[in-house]
Amino acid sequence: MVAHDKPGSSIVMVCPPYPSHVQAFEALAQELRARGHQVRYLCADRARCLTSPPEPPPARLRPATLREDIAQGAARTDRLCRHGPALIAGLRADLILGDQTEPAAGLIAQHLGLPMISVACALPFDPEPGIPLPFLGWRCDPSPKGVERLASARRIAGWVMAAHGRVLQHHADAWGLGRRRDFADCLSPVLTLAQVPPGFDYPRPVSGARVHPLGPFRAAPAETFPGDIRPDPDRPFVFVSLGTLQGHRLALLMRLARACRRAGAQVLVTHGQGLSAAQAARIPADWVRAFVPQRAVLARADLCVTHAGLNTALECLEQGVPMLALPLANDQPGVAARIAACGAGLRLSPSLSTERRLALAIQRLLDEDSFRAQARRFARQAPAWPGAAGAVDLIETHLFGQARLPAILRA
Repeated sequence: MVAHDKPGSSIVMVCPPYPSHVQAFEALAQELRARGHQVRYLCADRARCLTSPPEPPPARLRPATLREDIAQGAARTDRLCRHGPALIAGLRADLILGDQTEPAAGLIAQHLGLPMISVACALPFDPEPGIPLPFLGWRCDPSPKGVERLASARRIAGWVMAAHGRVLQHHADAWGLGRRRDFADCLSPVLTLAQVPPGFDYPRPVSGARVHPLGPFRAAPAETFPGDIRPDPDRPFVFVSLGTLQGHRLALLMRLARACRRAGAQVLVTHGQGLSAAQAARIPADWVRAFVPQRAVLARADLCVTHAGLNTALECLEQGVPMLALPLANDQPGVAARIAACGAGLRLSPSLSTERRLALAIQRLLDEDSFRAQARRFARQAPAWPGAAGAVDLIETHLFGQARLPAILRA
């Protein structure tokens, strides 16, 4: 930790109500408060600044469509922009911490003339020549052809996100900010705090000075391995999880369980309450559960088959567990591409992977030592990841304009 002989500051956090993002911001808030700073959350639904983070929306009977997600996000940004400036000005805020997926943070900061730091709870999407947008599973390609391909992808993304872009431009016009139709137009120009660990993301030679890979912000909870699950130590043990929102994919979970058996492994499948008891009983796995203490299970697993959610990927890297990534939505294609690029696993298309192809990939990941060696390389480095403490060191240095940072943060 860097010592700053300065009084505490007033910091406003702008974070969407996504559970994993809220957990990351809460870890930052806890560290900031421990150092004497005042922290408030700008909450869209209540049009107030509160000491507690935004609450997640009620559980849905079915996953939201892309159009619904975009409409909800645009409405949330509009509410924040309508109510946020007066609320933040009333708090005499010194700094805004804004989630990269909530562009209202950057717009309001520009409007009020306040410093703003971006927080990348998922993959950072600071523009960089050759680095694809997070929802694309492309390789990094900084060649002229790759840059042009990425420009085309950005144009298509702008068309898909047009409803949100219109909200951004409406408020930018009202505040005299110029063109602001893209999320990238609303990022901090000086500092991004990213939860990706060092060495996981693609190299960022242009934006790298402002993007700091810090590793997970929240501390690892103490967990106990389930007593009713007893893997045979003489056989490979595979953990299969598609996350909370994708656990309803019964056909894919059944195919994965059969593929693990075909590869000679014992398998634990979780579905996040996405299946009924009758559906779960159809999965030919050794154990099927709605939830398990994931970190405790990963500590015993030889392989994790995952939807490539960033939180699961980070936990696998922390514990040196190789991965078979099957991306399904959001930034998961980008996470899966980085899992493969760093050598800690393989990626396959869920819709195109037969049982045989899955079994061959699982067998390869279990047999070839290179994947576990790369995952364990991250695990050895994990105790030195700066995390929330390093993030707050950077925040305080940005606020107070002083201090010598630890070497890992200067790199």
